[in-house]
Amino acid sequence: MGLDGIFLKCVKNEIEKAVLGARIDKIYQPNKEEFIFSLRTRAELFKLLISSRANSPRIHFTKHNLENPATPPMLCMLFRKKLSGAKLVSIRQTGFERALYLDFDAMNELGEKARITLAVEIMGKYSNVILIDQNGIIIDALKRVDFEKSSKRQIMPGLKYKEPPAQDKLCLLSNPIEEIMQRILASSKDTLSDALLSCVQGVSPTVCKEIEYKVCTNEVIATTCLSNDQKDKLQSALINMANLINTNNTKPFLILNKFKEPLDFSFLEISQYKNDDSLILYESFSSLLDDFYYEKDKTERMKVKSQNLTKNLQNIKSRLSRKIKLQKNELDECKDKEQFKICGDLLTANLYKIKKGEQKIILKNFYSPNLNEIEIKLDPKLNGIQNAQKYYKSYKKAKTAETFLNQQIEKAQNELIYIDAVLYEISTAETEIDLNEIKQELVDEGYIKKKNHIKKAAKILQPLNFVSSDGFTILVGRNNLQNDKLTLKQANKKDMWLHVKDMPGSHTIIVLENKSLSQTALMQAATLAAFHSKAAESSNIPVDYTLVKYVKKPSGAKPGMVTYSNYKTIYVKPCSNIKNFTI
Repeated sequence: MGLDGIFLKCVKNEIEKAVLGARIDKIYQPNKEEFIFSLRTRAELFKLLISSRANSPRIHFTKHNLENPATPPMLCMLFRKKLSGAKLVSIRQTGFERALYLDFDAMNELGEKARITLAVEIMGKYSNVILIDQNGIIIDALKRVDFEKSSKRQIMPGLKYKEPPAQDKLCLLSNPIEEIMQRILASSKDTLSDALLSCVQGVSPTVCKEIEYKVCTNEVIATTCLSNDQKDKLQSALINMANLINTNNTKPFLILNKFKEPLDFSFLEISQYKNDDSLILYESFSSLLDDFYYEKDKTERMKVKSQNLTKNLQNIKSRLSRKIKLQKNELDECKDKEQFKICGDLLTANLYKIKKGEQKIILKNFYSPNLNEIEIKLDPKLNGIQNAQKYYKSYKKAKTAETFLNQQIEKAQNELIYIDAVLYEISTAETEIDLNEIKQELVDEGYIKKKNHIKKAAKILQPLNFVSSDGFTILVGRNNLQNDKLTLKQANKKDMWLHVKDMPGSHTIIVLENKSLSQTALMQAATLAAFHSKAAESSNIPVDYTLVKYVKKPSGAKPGMVTYSNYKTIYVKPCSNIKNFTI
């Protein structure tokens, strides 16, 4: 998976057609690795996303609104200073190299026209966004590279910009097909797809495997073993691909895996997958990249936004675990409390035998079936009654401590369960609104301090809404507060309630509306409950279900914590068909 040079060429053509001649209206930097350029034409406003993320570098138009920091980063301020109001006059690409050069006519500090170039290098972990002046001198870069990081190519303000080293590959547009064929057939690679990848510029592994499939069908053949017929097919495939690019007849195809999830993308139709549903043709290359990477990056973005919250909760969890361990050790010391009472009783019954100043006494234990003798330590400063009272006091203290420690351990263990549930919610939060609701819950519960910058949700999130294949509405809570509201306030007492057994997860409701519950709806709801739980990756997941009327919230319980009775358990497999439910 990756944005290859030919696909980038298609994106370049699309950007040129839409915004060549447009002016930069605004520049944003949502995070340290991404920019949003707002480009205004006479008719429309376009948002151009430029990303140098190691696992998703790219450039394309976007329809998504990414949250911007309250204070723009210094590099963003520099870009604004140099490029605000600048006119996009050209976009350049050398062959099918994975780098675009956006040339702008801007105004310098003296009010004179100046050419500013934005280099967008899309090269995996070496991806970069570099601002270059009209003399080819680097103004600044998203990722500065000094001599310690690279002895071959430095990217620092004041240095002359050098293009990334060209790969030793041939281009379909500038090199004859015969020369490309000769290079491929002379390759020492084990497979044709590997030979194509090492010899042809701008093609991804997926495209190479597609050509191999067309030439060799299902066989994996080394280039040295190709028959004459297969060589003819290979040459024909390369000519057809070159014609597609020359005539701008490439098309954006999204490739899906067997679960109908985005897997890869290509500029040509991929026929190696037998399932007709494995390809989706998009309207534009930008919209494909926008959808593909938005979902891919969403998890990472949320992880970054939630890392401080997660760290705080992990610290709380560690403290609770240490507290429970210490309290259990103290509880172990209370196990001998009955022995204190026995000693007190025996001393009380034998006061006449105790003389002040003695350090111990041996008495018959009438609590023992065999009246075994027991040695009891005495405080020589105390008389018999005082020694007996001392043992009774130790007994009472140990008994009180045992009750208190049991209560505290139970409370801490419940807190641990709650913290685990919240950590699970954070890990599955899809939007900042989800995250802010969780933060507010933790503020209300006293786990984190209230901060003015915690945004309240602009709208109250509703539970996830699904419809089973036979028409039953299934509601799934997104977080603890929503779970409480869904189960205790929103659901009817005669609706069905489901929850994964003994693990953090979402409350799930089947809305019955006086209908008899079907086995199909029960299975699908149980699958949803399992999917929206910490047990989602397990192989056989137990899900409890009961009527809402049997679900109770104990007094003082944390959000989302309930007890239930009259339940049954159903086992479901990991979900692979969630997307098939109607939402």
